[in-house]
Amino acid sequence: MISRFFGTSNPFRLSPGWKIVSYVILGLWSIVILFPLYWLLITAFKAPEDVANGPKYIPFVDFQPTTAQWTELLADPSAGQIANRPYYNTFVVGTTSAFLSLVVGSSAAYALVRFRYRVKVGVIFTIIGCVILGIVLLSLGLPWALALVIAVSVFVFLTQTIGRRFKRAMGNNDISFWLISQRMLPPVAVIIPIYILFQRLHLLDTQIGLIIAYCGANLPLAVWFMRDFFETIPLELEESAFIDGATRYQALVHIIIPLSMPGLVATYLITLVFAWNEYTIALFLSETNAQTMPLLVVAQNATRGPQWWNISILVLLMIVPIIVIAIFLERYIAKGLLIGAVKA
Repeated sequence: MISRFFGTSNPFRLSPGWKIVSYVILGLWSIVILFPLYWLLITAFKAPEDVANGPKYIPFVDFQPTTAQWTELLADPSAGQIANRPYYNTFVVGTTSAFLSLVVGSSAAYALVRFRYRVKVGVIFTIIGCVILGIVLLSLGLPWALALVIAVSVFVFLTQTIGRRFKRAMGNNDISFWLISQRMLPPVAVIIPIYILFQRLHLLDTQIGLIIAYCGANLPLAVWFMRDFFETIPLELEESAFIDGATRYQALVHIIIPLSMPGLVATYLITLVFAWNEYTIALFLSETNAQTMPLLVVAQNATRGPQWWNISILVLLMIVPIIVIAIFLERYIAKGLLIGAVKA
């Protein structure tokens, strides 16, 4: 009886017994995954005494839900509308930096797939040296325009003289690996020179400064994801368009972009999540004017103590927009993440 209940003649179809076992396991795992979100949701509607005297699990049974904390945190003028400005900063900085990372990263990824590069190592080291020179000049108090002119002049001089002696070059795969290697170091390892640079450029505590920093941090991810996606699009499609008289720009707009839409959507959402939740860079580069939601959550906990009801509200405000976007773009995201996973 048991063997018949767990046995099946079709190897591609589960038996009734194994279906029940799999559903039970998936149900238990779903509870484990979703319970923190449920707890976060009900805590946002608890009064402080309900949180202090908890745990209380079921609304209207264990406790009476209230929106007093929402009013105090968001709408009460006496509270200074604490979350309004950081939420606006998070939205503007996150969406803008993710869009710019997607545009620049997709362009770089397309170029790495469709063109062949041979960049001399000497030129690369010259660029790095000139960037370091520019940072040193800025730290010495020179105006940024003068420091830029000096660094560019040194770069042109060295590339036309010493740079020609270097014969070794880097190819497309080397460039791609170098780009993704920029994500290997934690942000805290490079935040000090970034802070000094932004201080000299008067970009501290500004939305523009955070957008530039987030673009630099998320650009390697956009390049890497879109590079794998563009490799799945046959080159013959563009060649056919060229034969019909289309320019590369027309082929890109009418063929490549529509076919790569799932990858673009998935990459945009991934970079948006990284920018939306970023904490370390925002901690060093912003204070009050450009404060983002992750900083506000930590600040609320540090200044007022662990007020879990307010923290739950702030976290809900952070995650709900991302969840809504992911639900509406689910079909694009699933296809964009899986494409290129299996290659011929």
